[in-house]
Amino acid sequence: MSDRDIRPVPFRGGGFRPRRMPVVTAVFFICLLALWAVGSRTGFIGPLTLPPPGDVLASLARLIETGDLWRHLSASLFRLGAGWTIGVTAGVALGLAVGLFSVARAMGMPVVSALFPIPKIALLPLFIIWFGIGEPSKVATIAFGVFFPTVINTAGGVANVPRSLIAMGQSFGLSPWRIMTRIVLPGALPAILTGFRVSASIGIILLVAAEMIGAQYGLGALVLAAGNLMQTDLLIAGVVVLSLLGLIVAGLLGLIEKRLLRWR
Repeated sequence: MSDRDIRPVPFRGGGFRPRRMPVVTAVFFICLLALWAVGSRTGFIGPLTLPPPGDVLASLARLIETGDLWRHLSASLFRLGAGWTIGVTAGVALGLAVGLFSVARAMGMPVVSALFPIPKIALLPLFIIWFGIGEPSKVATIAFGVFFPTVINTAGGVANVPRSLIAMGQSFGLSPWRIMTRIVLPGALPAILTGFRVSASIGIILLVAAEMIGAQYGLGALVLAAGNLMQTDLLIAGVVVLSLLGLIVAGLLGLIEKRLLRWR
């Protein structure tokens, strides 16, 4: 066989590695907005069903000019930040205990499995009885909903850490704290951060639901008031702000994940 007959073999070892394609994302959203605008202009989409994009932008601009947007957004950010922080802190602590210690697993996992399927917003009236109608009941609802997926993801991440690495650390005389910080936490960190992403989405959902029941200010209260008054342009503007909030939270968690998981 001569050198002329030899053909290079194309590289096929990409392993379905994800690639960032911002142009495709931008073009997709532009096409959606264009279809929305054309449907509204031609009358295919009724103004009461889905107002034109221009009306939504006008409502959003009025919210910014009057300061109502910051008033609602600041209240929602406080509730989401407080509830999410409390929930994930307790969830990571219990998840690590459940993943490492048999006694904690025997006591904690049955309780988590029993309470996790309960719709957390159904417990808001109980939290109002316990904590009052103010902020604590809403924060408790968010924290309670965020807690369970964090526990499950953390415990699963600890369970996936190779026990041979832990045994090797013990054989080298590492203290339990060093084993926890040098072996267990780095190995479980991808699953923990995945739990953070899931819990953040659940937290936003519970935030809106809690604010719709008993809040004067907040994005959920804004959307509910606009829906009651049939102000669909204001309603969609509130939904757009919620979507942007979700994108920003996901982006921040993505940056944290990229920074903490540089070793992968």
